Amino acid sequence: MRTGSEPTTARSALRARFWLSLWGLIWTLFGTVAFTIVGRTGWAIACGVLLLVVTIDLVVVVRHIRQGPHYQPGRDIPPYRPPDNRP
Repeated sequence: MRTGSEPTTARSALRARFWLSLWGLIWTLFGTVAFTIVGRTGWAIACGVLLLVVTIDLVVVVRHIRQGPHYQPGRDIPPYRPPDNRP
C-alpha cells in the first residue's frame, strides 16, 4: 500500500539481506559446531536457535527474490481516496 511519502525510485534491499543472511548462516553453523565440539551445550543451543532463525529468514528472502517485482501504482494514482466533503 502506498502512503505517498515513499521515493519514486525506492528499491528493496533483498540482495543485501540475502548476503547478510548467508553470512549469518555460515557463522551460526560454525558456532554451533564449535561449541558442540568444545562441550559448551548452552552456547551450542543458542547458536542452534539462531541458526534456525537465520535459515528461516534466508528462505523468506529467497522466496521474495524469486517472486520478482510486484505491481506498483503510478504517480497518477493517489495513495488514498480523496475526501468527498471539503471545507
